[in-house]
Amino acid sequence: MKSGDYRYIWQANDWPHWRFDLAALAGPMADVSRAQGVLLGRLADVGMPLRNQASLAALTDDVIKTSEIEGEQLKVESVRSSIARRLGVDIGALAPVDRHVEGVVEMVLDATVNYQAPMSRERLFGWHAALFPTGYSGLSKIKVGNWRDDARGPMQVVSGPIGRQRVHFEAPPAIHLDAETNRFIDWVNGRSNGLPLLDAGLGHLWFVTLHPFDDGNGRIARAIGDLLLARADGSPQRFYSLSAQIQRERKAYYDILERTQKGSMDVTEWLAWFLDVLHRAVDQAQHTLDAVLRKARFWQHWAATPLNERQVRLLNRLLDGFEGKLTSSKWAAIAKCSPDTALRDINDLLARGVLRKLDAGGRSTSYELNDLPQ
Repeated sequence: MKSGDYRYIWQANDWPHWRFDLAALAGPMADVSRAQGVLLGRLADVGMPLRNQASLAALTDDVIKTSEIEGEQLKVESVRSSIARRLGVDIGALAPVDRHVEGVVEMVLDATVNYQAPMSRERLFGWHAALFPTGYSGLSKIKVGNWRDDARGPMQVVSGPIGRQRVHFEAPPAIHLDAETNRFIDWVNGRSNGLPLLDAGLGHLWFVTLHPFDDGNGRIARAIGDLLLARADGSPQRFYSLSAQIQRERKAYYDILERTQKGSMDVTEWLAWFLDVLHRAVDQAQHTLDAVLRKARFWQHWAATPLNERQVRLLNRLLDGFEGKLTSSKWAAIAKCSPDTALRDINDLLARGVLRKLDAGGRSTSYELNDLPQ
């Protein structure tokens, strides 16, 4: 597929002079702004502690999902503990955190909390080094904290088995990266055109098209988008996760990205998709806020009930969205206790009315949180 006499967007004669149909995007922009206003209005009524909890939930989702898009699985408890410690949010006992989790958290928080700080090569290099603290991506040694050099050939995005791989995109040659990235950084630092939501979409697209690193380009592109969204909101607190929504629509994300990178400098279609997915991310944040409020109401109701550390930990896991069904064996594994101790913990909570037993019996016996009285 070619556009004119070039194959990729960065080869166009008018690169990187983005064009878009503002009239076609005005409605989606207004819809996103309206949804953001509704969410922020609701958050204004809940008080700072719950706002902090909502922000913690959104940031945790962001870190987890931006890694999942690239096929990496991070432990939710470790990510949540790392963010909570850095933001000073009390979540009780903190889980162990490894260097890789810390690196992704550092990048996401620097992009959002320090959104007013200027962009620079050194800042991007710092983000990249944080993502790859060992200097390896999987088993491959990569160039960390610096632009790629294409020593092993052009930077390509490929899929499929070896021998039958399909090239989805080829990035600009490494020899052009100094000039290209300088132009991009100047653009990020000079944004003041009154269209901050579109800037977030353009910044994401521009960086991922340059693909200036050996690895981590998608995560850094999404962090740049988050930085520009934080500037649009005028707030370091994040209450919605664009990365989480992109993960839910991952195939559509890669499809629109490939079409755009093989198209013309008119990126109206990409921006329309970006605004739509952003709108859905803001709507999803309403559900996150519902969960935060539910958790707060739960602990207010049971505040006077004496519970041990294991019970508090497992109840919080249930409140945060436990995958699958809670059984006594899962309780024992998570709490690192004996099966007998797990059963005593559970029976105590059943007797107090905190948990209820589901219908299936025997080895399939499972439990869930009891409904609070209205």
